[in-house]
Amino acid sequence: MSMAEERPPRADALRNRAKILDAAEAVFAAQGLSASTEDVARRAGVGIGTVFRHFPTKDALIEAVFLGRVRTLAAKAEALSEAEAGPALFAFFAYAVEQAATQNAYADVLAEAASAAAPAGEGSPREPGASPVGAELASALEALLERAQRAGAVRSDIGAPELMALLIGASRAAERVGPDVRNRTLAIMFDGLRPLR
Repeated sequence: MSMAEERPPRADALRNRAKILDAAEAVFAAQGLSASTEDVARRAGVGIGTVFRHFPTKDALIEAVFLGRVRTLAAKAEALSEAEAGPALFAFFAYAVEQAATQNAYADVLAEAASAAAPAGEGSPREPGASPVGAELASALEALLERAQRAGAVRSDIGAPELMALLIGASRAAERVGPDVRNRTLAIMFDGLRPLR
């Protein structure tokens, strides 16, 4: 192992990386993925060389932003795991769909997680390079679903692949409808997920 590999990153390098990721998130949300790395550097207040030192290509930067979004969703699912089972699942579902309404790449994040979690031969095919972070999100969502089913808040014939498909569909729709339609649609979906009385 070389000296460079043993040395932890400097504090200023870690700060710059975080600033670049925050800026990229904002720039891509506002301008789409076609926005330039120069725009990202400007917003972060760093030189373009600093951006490329951390992310050698624009694709690497986009992937880092994407993984950050997956981590955010996984953290939200994990944080809700201690809440009351049924409401926790519905709160996560609503949160993910709300994020998709403002940042359409969240629907892609969910699709990637579905791909990471799909058993062979079911749903989306598992890709060899599927993100471990996507698998983490899928696992957290599955745990929320199982808790909600054990509590009797969600019907037992729904599996994680079906729930993920509903979540992706609702997220895609949220990009194109207003908040009122989105909220009514979620209420209808939640009624469909509850057990028949």
